[in-house]
Amino acid sequence: MAEDNASQDDDAAMDDWAAAMAEQAEVEATATETAGAAPSMQAADIFERFDTPQIAGNTSGNIDMILDIPVTLTVELGRTKIAIRSLLQLAQGSVVELDGLAGEPMDVLVNGCLIAQGEVVVVNDKFGIRLTDIITPAERIRRLHK
Repeated sequence: MAEDNASQDDDAAMDDWAAAMAEQAEVEATATETAGAAPSMQAADIFERFDTPQIAGNTSGNIDMILDIPVTLTVELGRTKIAIRSLLQLAQGSVVELDGLAGEPMDVLVNGCLIAQGEVVVVNDKFGIRLTDIITPAERIRRLHK
């Protein structure tokens, strides 16, 4: 009984593949016919030009497409390198020394890229960060090339 179900699943999967392959063949045949009918069509006629300036009103429409993309925001106090032997010896109450100094601004990273620096604040018993320095886009690009 189990072999019959597996055989039916394999047949259904093969039918799906056969349908997909037939659809692909139709698309390729249509593309070949279209290419033969209009040989004067240039790539510039099909694709949007990116070197031409866009209308300012159109820019806000383009940015709306990415506004809901989630990113990871990280506030970094500091870093340190530690041997695995020392890492395994850590226990509750252990202190790990970081390379950041007390009172020094903390780095704000978005997806691992530094975008700002700030200082820690406490609001309604929750930690936050007050941004004190925003990294300019030109500076971010310069840091990428290091």
